[in-house]
Amino acid sequence: MLFRPSSCWHRGAKRREQSMAYKDLHTFIAKLESEGELKRIGVEADVDLEITEITDRVSKAQGPALLFERPRSARDGMRYSVPLLINTFGSLRRMQLALQVPSLEDVAQRIEDLLAMKPPEGFFDKVKLLPKLAEIGSFFPKTVNSGPVKEIIERESFSLARFPIMKCWPQDAGRFITLPMVITRSPKTGRRNVGCYRMQVYDERTTAMHWQIHKGGAEHFRWLERQAKRAGDGDPPPHRLDVAVALGADPATMLSAILPLPEDVDEFLFAGFLRQQPVELVRCETVDLEVPAHAEIVLEGYVDLDDIRPEGPFGDHTGFYSLEDRFPAFHLTCITRRRDPVYVSTIVGRPPMEDYWMGHAVERLFLPLMRRQLPEVVDMHLPAEGIFHNLMIVAIRKSYPGHARKVMNAIWGLPGAMFTKCIVVVDHDTDVHNLREVAWKALNHIDPERDIQFVLGPVDQLEHASRLPSFGSKMGVDATRKWPSEGFSRPWPDEIVMDEETKRRVDSMWKNLGL
Repeated sequence: MLFRPSSCWHRGAKRREQSMAYKDLHTFIAKLESEGELKRIGVEADVDLEITEITDRVSKAQGPALLFERPRSARDGMRYSVPLLINTFGSLRRMQLALQVPSLEDVAQRIEDLLAMKPPEGFFDKVKLLPKLAEIGSFFPKTVNSGPVKEIIERESFSLARFPIMKCWPQDAGRFITLPMVITRSPKTGRRNVGCYRMQVYDERTTAMHWQIHKGGAEHFRWLERQAKRAGDGDPPPHRLDVAVALGADPATMLSAILPLPEDVDEFLFAGFLRQQPVELVRCETVDLEVPAHAEIVLEGYVDLDDIRPEGPFGDHTGFYSLEDRFPAFHLTCITRRRDPVYVSTIVGRPPMEDYWMGHAVERLFLPLMRRQLPEVVDMHLPAEGIFHNLMIVAIRKSYPGHARKVMNAIWGLPGAMFTKCIVVVDHDTDVHNLREVAWKALNHIDPERDIQFVLGPVDQLEHASRLPSFGSKMGVDATRKWPSEGFSRPWPDEIVMDEETKRRVDSMWKNLGL
């Protein structure tokens, strides 16, 4: 069967022709400002705690992005020349502006269309498919000779102290870089990984690298450890892993670092797919990596097998502090930047906050991938209070006995959903985004002993309630209607719904009721 792009794809392509991808963070800031989605703060505000408190209040009121033009540090006596941008993605509207779509479902539909492509069967099918393949090929990252991030190259007198890096919460161990794009390359396969890992600042040229054990960067580091242990007497063991950290870029590129992509999908390639234009990359000065040419700031350096240090505590996205642990230290070797960079930060804590809206985008964008592997899934929802991985509500079109349990186990087997602590499976006619409806139906439908199951497996490294670090239990709830073939022999009652004829009669008399 010949693949034919849907009308939705054509509509999206037309919109993108009218609105080119954001070139960099500055063009996105200008767009936010023109849409009334950004507030410039001209009053001095302290990077230690004050900016967090201001942003937390604005974020929970679903207020605008904030550009602090005069950040300062009373502790250090610093007034920073670099402005600080925060709450950038802190609303549904700003997420839509970031991806240049009227609805996140438009991007989900593009992903669905891409996954639905079928191999052409004959010559004419192949010819007709060529434009689509050419369009996909145009998303690949493009290496260029230079870019704005190379306007200033600092190899000697560089310092992190020049940037308005925040201490977010009172018990934090120090200041943290919170919205980086951390770039590494696998020593085994040569594949690039881009992740978002917080970085506690130790001094002017050293930070922690908090990549959790399940993350791509951590796997690259572990492979280096294994190689060092296997090295023979005559072979110098590898000890260092090159790392580059990009701070600030166009919104699609920034968001690519937080997406739970399959291991073999390059984040910058997916960013090109999101923005419909390739990400331009430039080679680093002191490490063998490429970074976005239009980034604001790039930190070049390495992590060393012999330098593992305490990191934390840190006020985390769970709403609780993640406690001290040990992680590799990141040593800077060079900083490149724009002449007029903007430092981008975020805060996490008790929801809802900015990261909820980023998580909501992940939910919508990756529903097509889940449906590809689990076609019975109708919709899913990650409530803000569930902190992404604590609760997933899934609606399915049930087809056979035990279907809900099959879906639970399949979700726990998906790389992007393996840490989900609680999964509630409901019928296809339940609105998973209406928590009152979900609670009503689930609590009415379950017999707790029969319908709740527990399994053991990996949990998020930030999970503080598990019996062991990174290992604990998970719970699945089958809140679907029960069938005789599942051992339910009693009648299942209908929901209370008024008949349509009565509704129409009341509609016609409503104005006369004076209600």
